[in-house]
Formats: sequence, C-alpha cells, structure tokens
Amino acid sequence: MDTSYDNDVVAWASEQAALLRSGKLDAIDVLNIAEEIEGVARDEEREFGRRFGSLLMHLLKWQYQKAWRCVYWRETIAEKRRVVSYHLGDTPSLSNLFDDQDWLDIVWSDAARRLRDETGLDFPERCPWPVTKVLDGDFFPA
Repeated sequence: MDTSYDNDVVAWASEQAALLRSGKLDAIDVLNIAEEIEGVARDEEREFGRRFGSLLMHLLKWQYQKAWRCVYWRETIAEKRRVVSYHLGDTPSLSNLFDDQDWLDIVWSDAARRLRDETGLDFPERCPWPVTKVLDGDFFPA
C-alpha cells in the first residue's frame, strides 16, 4: 500500500478506509483525510444551496410571471419545498446556513441571475422574503 493522495485519490481513499477500519491510526494520512471530510461538508452545502436557490427561482417566477401561473407551478414549488425540507431533515446542521447572510446573498444572487438570463426580467438585489416564508407551504408571493 502507501498510495499517494496526489497520484490516485480513489486508491488512496480505499487505502485510508482500510487503515481506519483496521485501527492503524498511526499510518493514516491525517491532513488529507481532514481535507476530504471538509470537502464533503462543502459539497453538501453547495447542493443544498442549489436546491434552495431553485426554490427561490420558482417563487420569483410565481411573483413576476403572473400570467403563467398554473397548478403545475404550484406543485413544482411544493416539490422544491419538500426537497429542501428533506435535506434539512437529513442534515439538520444545514439550517445554520440560513443565519449566514453572505450565504443567503450568494444563493439569491445566483438564482436571480439565472432567472434574469432566462426571462430578461430584473429582480431585487436581495431576497425580499424571510426564510420562514420561503419554506412555508402556504406562502406564494403576490
């Protein structure tokens, strides 16, 4: 064994898992394992941001494209909320992101930019709704 992280991350990961399972803690690559674990957390946060941003996009569509409103859009918003709720249930610490205004601003900016590219419409610079409203199944912006 003794596979380099830089040469083959898959083989390295398998090797490190085997070392951990066998209790050979003195042989593990502590720094790279720590980096990988932090990477998992970042990936989860990014995925959650994409899911939450998708919900924001659909709420924006609902508010700004009134003529297109339909049952399908309402169901889509409900599904987006279920997905976000599922992620929060599976990984409750993700709810801490809602306290991070920088994170919210990034997610909002990305959602507004993507929808602006799609529709040509302009949207507020910051999310006009509190997170509690966004997640509320009865909330549909006027």
